[in-house]
Amino acid sequence: MLHEILLSLSGQPSPLLDPELETNGTSSGPFPLLSPPEKALLATLARLSRLHAQLRAHTAQISSSHRSTICRAVSSAISIEHLGSFQKQILDVERAVLGNDSNYVGGYGIVPLSTLVSEFAPWTRRLEWLWGVACFILPESGTKDAAAKETCSGASLIDYLRAESRTGYLDLQRIALQLTKAAETAWMRQLSMWLLYGELPTFGKDDFFVQTTEVEPEDDEFSPSKGTVDYMMQVDLLPKFVSIPTASSILFIGKSLNHIRSRRNRSTVDNATGSITGIILDPDHLRHLSSLKSPISTSLLANAVIAIRLSVSQTSLSKLLPLPKIVEILSLIHDFLLLGRGEFVTSLVSHADSRLQARIARPGATTSGGLGEVIIKEGEVSAALAQTWTELYTLQGEEAPADEQLDLARELLSLNLQPSSKKGEHVITPQDSAATNMTTKISLVSFADLLFPTETVLSLKIQPPIDLFLSPSDMSVYSIMHSYLLGIRRAQIRLSSLWKHTTMRRIHPSPLGPPRSNTRGGQHHLQTQRQRQNIRTVQMRQIWATASASLFVLSEIGGYLQGEVIQESWQHFQAWLERGPTSPAAASSRPGSQHETAMAALRGHSQRKQKLSAPPEQQQHDPETITVAHRRYLSSLTQSLFLTEVPFTSSLRSFLTSLDHIVALVSRLETVQRNLDLEADEGVVDALADYAKEEDTLWDELRDAHEAVQTSIKDIISRLRDIDDSRSVDDSHRRMFEAMESGSGPSRGPMEDRNMYIPRKAAGVDQLLMKLDFAGLGDNPVFVDDGGERDLVNDY
Repeated sequence: MLHEILLSLSGQPSPLLDPELETNGTSSGPFPLLSPPEKALLATLARLSRLHAQLRAHTAQISSSHRSTICRAVSSAISIEHLGSFQKQILDVERAVLGNDSNYVGGYGIVPLSTLVSEFAPWTRRLEWLWGVACFILPESGTKDAAAKETCSGASLIDYLRAESRTGYLDLQRIALQLTKAAETAWMRQLSMWLLYGELPTFGKDDFFVQTTEVEPEDDEFSPSKGTVDYMMQVDLLPKFVSIPTASSILFIGKSLNHIRSRRNRSTVDNATGSITGIILDPDHLRHLSSLKSPISTSLLANAVIAIRLSVSQTSLSKLLPLPKIVEILSLIHDFLLLGRGEFVTSLVSHADSRLQARIARPGATTSGGLGEVIIKEGEVSAALAQTWTELYTLQGEEAPADEQLDLARELLSLNLQPSSKKGEHVITPQDSAATNMTTKISLVSFADLLFPTETVLSLKIQPPIDLFLSPSDMSVYSIMHSYLLGIRRAQIRLSSLWKHTTMRRIHPSPLGPPRSNTRGGQHHLQTQRQRQNIRTVQMRQIWATASASLFVLSEIGGYLQGEVIQESWQHFQAWLERGPTSPAAASSRPGSQHETAMAALRGHSQRKQKLSAPPEQQQHDPETITVAHRRYLSSLTQSLFLTEVPFTSSLRSFLTSLDHIVALVSRLETVQRNLDLEADEGVVDALADYAKEEDTLWDELRDAHEAVQTSIKDIISRLRDIDDSRSVDDSHRRMFEAMESGSGPSRGPMEDRNMYIPRKAAGVDQLLMKLDFAGLGDNPVFVDDGGERDLVNDY
């Protein structure tokens, strides 16, 4: 019987410990002579036997079929180490019994069953806990979680084991820490491949938090290169001891090594010894990773990643992505996407309007339902941008130096129709968590359909290695800013063009000339023309005043956004980029003794001599610090441009739409009045048109449009006041949030905190409101109605 028990505990099937027991836990048939106490003791051993056999079978299935190498490593550790320890315990007991050890064998060679049960009693809790871990990795067939098979990832298993190490039982804590070590060792092997060589692990790469994504041409108009493979961070595969900033740094390092490897492969450089695909292994990087012990500390892992990132940045990336290249791309974005070059905007709006007018003037084109019915093709949008580039080149003088920035912009910028599936959406990528949070805060009010009736997007092609600091999500935000600023500037241009309609603004009919001017008929004709023109002038006064007030509002808002926000913020950011990181010596402020001061002065004198004889060396920020600084700069811009204020963007969009309507009505009214004058003065009659009725309709629509513009102006000023009040109240909270947000960048040390970029805070909205209130647009309407006669309250 004793031999049968030990064999059964080893996992062998035994009729003594029948797996199918009665409700009381005892076997019914094979051994009816057992007493109830003996059956109860055997039930405990039967439980151990079944757990042992189930764990053997379950861990074997996990180790052979699970997709996660981390789960396989933990399963193998359970089977080899802990079930092996249980098997060793069985052999030790068997050896002691055979050797007549007094701890097990009593008088007359009797081995008490209770002694045997007490020897294996601690293993009941251990094997039950191990069975729980095995079922967490792969749910047992027939359970309610069976449908969720293969869903356990390595990250969730590591988090589970680290949490289970705090159960309170010392033996379970020891086992949990051992399994955690096995899991973290397998995870560190995956991490080392990515951090040291820039390659995803060969086995279990679907379980690693860095994943590949193929950029399809129809999926993303902001893609760095169509149809190529990019890398993203999948947060649900990230263990909890790895912070998001550290994970971003890890992703950045691997992508950087990928760029270095692809560049070396293109230059056909032979692989060096100790390298994989041309990436030379740095011993310091390996030393930083090998210094991490299980359980891995969040801070120690962050420090190791910082050291590797700075090493890669100072060696390879300083040549792959130099600072002048970064400043060049950001300057291009500032000049063209943020409208830094005014001639680009003017030319683009002019050619877009001419394309639109040509489409409307085509035979068979109908605009009865408005410009929304006009169909614009991709070729016409691209042609408008191509004509803009041609005009900008013609503006250059023959002896002027070549404009390299214009050449680069023509190569990288493209104006495309936004796909219908992405209208009203913001294009983001899963790895850009900071950009995702920023993009989701931007108002969904779209300004992309102001240049053309169909939504268009001006985007920049992100080519390697620029994608190391500029992501498709950033490009999406820049495109939203461009449409927003372009809508304001376009309305200014179109309103200013109203003053070119001289016949509508100021005309005083002159006499016909002798001899007709001396006749009574000629004088009556002149008097009729002047009376007619005076009536039109009085009717148009409210329209011109509304247009002047609107132009003033647009000029002040546009000037504030372009000058105070965009220009000043860019100059501040550019100065930070070119300044470089602060040296530790310059940042030190600890006072020293008189002797130390004298010695430091002597050392400083000799160092100044060496600096005068040696060329100066400009130190730059590492690319990921620039990436985070750029994200903070972009986030500050979105807030300062009021893009996060939904009520303001809605009011501004309504205002711009009303202005487009009023400009179109004035242009049409000029044509109708010219035809009416031909009918009255020259007798030229168009039998197919009723210009008198059309003029009345246009006047009614102009009055409605005038009132809509008035309402929009008041609404915009009211929204600006709300923004000013909310930002004044929440200023202290905003500073606290920005201090907390500074942790959303890469993991940083004390030196990096000192060199962290702090965006420039734009002037308050109160300055803009003071200018608008000074013009009397805050509370008073532009016109008052006094007995049917309208007068100007404010003189524009």
